[in-house]
Amino acid sequence: MSGKTAFEAQYGFARKDVRLETWRLAPFNRWSFQNVGELVPSAHVAAAPGGEEQAKSLGALLEEKVSLAGGSETVESFLKRSDTDGLTILKAGKLVGDWSAPHMPFGARHIIFSISKSVTAILAGILEGEGVFDPGAPVTQYIPEAKGSAYGDASVRNVLDMTVSLDFEEAYLDPESAFARYRRSTLWNPGGGSESLTAFLMSIQRLAEPHGQTYRYRSPNSDMLGILVERASGKRVSQLLSEKLWQPLGAASEMSVTVDMEGTARTAGGMSMTPRDLARIGEMMRQGGTANGHRIVPEAWVRDTVATGGSHEAWQRGTMAFLFPNGRYRNKWYQTGHDSGAFCCIGIHGQWLYVNPRAEVVVAKMSSQPEPVDEKLDDDIVVFLDALSGMV
Repeated sequence: MSGKTAFEAQYGFARKDVRLETWRLAPFNRWSFQNVGELVPSAHVAAAPGGEEQAKSLGALLEEKVSLAGGSETVESFLKRSDTDGLTILKAGKLVGDWSAPHMPFGARHIIFSISKSVTAILAGILEGEGVFDPGAPVTQYIPEAKGSAYGDASVRNVLDMTVSLDFEEAYLDPESAFARYRRSTLWNPGGGSESLTAFLMSIQRLAEPHGQTYRYRSPNSDMLGILVERASGKRVSQLLSEKLWQPLGAASEMSVTVDMEGTARTAGGMSMTPRDLARIGEMMRQGGTANGHRIVPEAWVRDTVATGGSHEAWQRGTMAFLFPNGRYRNKWYQTGHDSGAFCCIGIHGQWLYVNPRAEVVVAKMSSQPEPVDEKLDDDIVVFLDALSGMV
């Protein structure tokens, strides 16, 4: 007898070692990213009615070669090198196949981090189509108490496009930063529970630069968006997700979103779902906002989000232009500027939803990369996803 539990034998560490102070660190994230609800309070959204799904192998595609900056490697080799946990590929709406790492059972939910922002923006688009949400309105129309904060003179459009002139840095690894305080307010870090997420957001001040000029990737904007859609609709984010997206989409599995001490959803990064259901969201966007024969989000909103909207100039002034030199950012979605018309959502630690309209391909990639941000690997992933789109 080795004395190890089945958990320790599978993961190489004990469950008791996964705590709020370690859950985003390797190797613990290989388990915690699939089980966030055991660590952070979460609201749950039920699956649509239907039967269980079965995994489908990618077969020979895994042995196909991809040319990357460092040389050629197989699809499967790259999936392992990029710490992929789960992958689903669709072609013209049909399932090509799935891939799962040994530590991620097929059908398991996985945190999608900042892809949550893009999902929340879909709710905003749906409410806009219903006439109850105005992107051109000032934030204070929906949240009067934002008056004394950076959002006091910002528009909802600034929030949607990350052009709020926000005095805040995404310092993921600095335990003494305002970002660490932000995470405590979401109950993601030890020491939370004394300040709510809403209270933290209302404390952030602005920079001198006018809103609307520069793309600044600041996660608090997307938590503000969650509060905005709640105020506009009178419903909680979890209720909106169920009624407006998850049930109409035909999602096969439950999803969840972490919440703070007051039940405010972490719409900037707290959602968990399966790769299959994430791919369904991408396919809905590829189809111009429709799924299962009916419309979920207005076609004009989808077109603006993934093709025509957004400021190239604001994007160029930001710090992520290296990833998509001809890109734009609109409604929490990235337009790559590639000839294929590809668009995507991205989350830290290697979460990707990539849609290639020309190839009619959707790829959902969930990962547990050790570092929150790895720019060199991101460059490889973009090349990989483009190449994969041409293989299927």
